[in-house]
Amino acid sequence: MKKLLLALTFCMQLFADDDDIAGFWKSINDDTKKIQCVFAVYPYEGKYYGRIVCTYDGEGKMQDDIYHPKEKAPGVPGNPPYCGLDLIWNLENSGVVYKGKILDPQKGNVYNSEVWVEAGNLIVRGKLLFFGRSVTWFPVTKADFPANFKMPDTAKFVPVIPQL
Repeated sequence: MKKLLLALTFCMQLFADDDDIAGFWKSINDDTKKIQCVFAVYPYEGKYYGRIVCTYDGEGKMQDDIYHPKEKAPGVPGNPPYCGLDLIWNLENSGVVYKGKILDPQKGNVYNSEVWVEAGNLIVRGKLLFFGRSVTWFPVTKADFPANFKMPDTAKFVPVIPQL
């Protein structure tokens, strides 16, 4: 029964409303065009947070996940694992976009962020004053995971904002 509920939750998140930022999203490596990372964007007490769920090697094979994290974030005090790290926090709906904070886990820098859905993809923008960079995250599909991977239940996530 538990597996069925998790599967239904996963499917519901895959086909969520067009403007809903919650769900599982993947980043694609610009050079290799392979999946690089999966993020869970989840609500908690009226705000949204983004957590790294798993990372992939250069060939697009999962190398690290939230259940057995290995690789560490060098720019974050204490060097926590990438997987399980909340790198987006306090996103609040400001009309057209959600605004909050985003962390560069390699350098430890925190930027203002804007997040919105466009054409079914999640646009994530980090900003410093007028300068910024936008990346596109794509909806996750079942094929992005190994057959035995257990999708995390984001309803059980409690944000842990890195102390910088």
